[in-house]
Amino acid sequence: MGFMDKEILPATDGELLDAYSDSLSRAVDLVGPAVSRIERVGGQGGHGSGFAVSPDGLIVTNNHVVDDAKTVRIKTPDGFVTEGRVLGRDPDTDIALIRANNSVGAWARLGDSKRLKRGHIAIAIGNPLGFEWTVTAGIISALGRSMRAANGRLIDDVIQTDAALNPGNSGGPLVSSNGEIVGVNTAVIQGAQSIAFAVASNTANYVIAEILRFGRVRHAYIGVAVDTIDLHRRVALHAGVTQTTSVRLRRLEPDSPADRGGLQEGDVILAIDGKPVAGVDDLVRLMDGDRIGQETAFLVFSVQGTIETKFITPTNRPSL
Repeated sequence: MGFMDKEILPATDGELLDAYSDSLSRAVDLVGPAVSRIERVGGQGGHGSGFAVSPDGLIVTNNHVVDDAKTVRIKTPDGFVTEGRVLGRDPDTDIALIRANNSVGAWARLGDSKRLKRGHIAIAIGNPLGFEWTVTAGIISALGRSMRAANGRLIDDVIQTDAALNPGNSGGPLVSSNGEIVGVNTAVIQGAQSIAFAVASNTANYVIAEILRFGRVRHAYIGVAVDTIDLHRRVALHAGVTQTTSVRLRRLEPDSPADRGGLQEGDVILAIDGKPVAGVDDLVRLMDGDRIGQETAFLVFSVQGTIETKFITPTNRPSL
């Protein structure tokens, strides 16, 4: 039989708050110097935020921040100003990549968004409404969302947070308590309170790699909105897969490849051509341009409770 040492006292509320504050402060100190104000040069004006992810001046921001600009002005927290060119952009994920003409000094690492859980601390850093390098904090409210952007495109692998975001935060980092960037802040719902969204870092990493390799990102389109869910062990064993999470179809576009291929709302996608789908970032990565026009096998746990293989031929994303 165990016993409790009476000398061990529970932490007071003040001590817990101090620990919380210290974790936020350390994370901001790590990432904050890498965050820049991004302004379009020429054409329609506008500004937002961005952050450096390499020592040679690679900066991540939102596609809607740079819009159609080829050149942007970059201002760092220490007042250094330089320009940069837009290397590429991906409207489907609202991510754009900039190469600064000069090194911007500090940079930060993209973390693994798959390690996030609901309730984890989320810190947003950016330039909302002209108030430069503002920090807000909240929690991760939901993971693996799909959301409709202002331009009508469906963005997958979105993190929902209650950290306060405002116009100007777009393109800035969403940061974990250990100082890793886990998302790219992208949108708020006007009129709603404590509901904001960021593109997950794993999807941003994939987009960055594609832009650096090819100058663009091609996505195969099947026409679904999905959520990341926990996968019941019984289903995993029956299907012969090892992951503990997967994605569930929340909505299908009418007459889309998924609709024509027999997928239904509520189906769970377990694997694509034998490769496991443990989250929305896997779906984004596996639906690359090479699959356009190619018949692809989707292993699903159907709403009827059966393990089935559906054959779907992805297409180019329809123009809006």
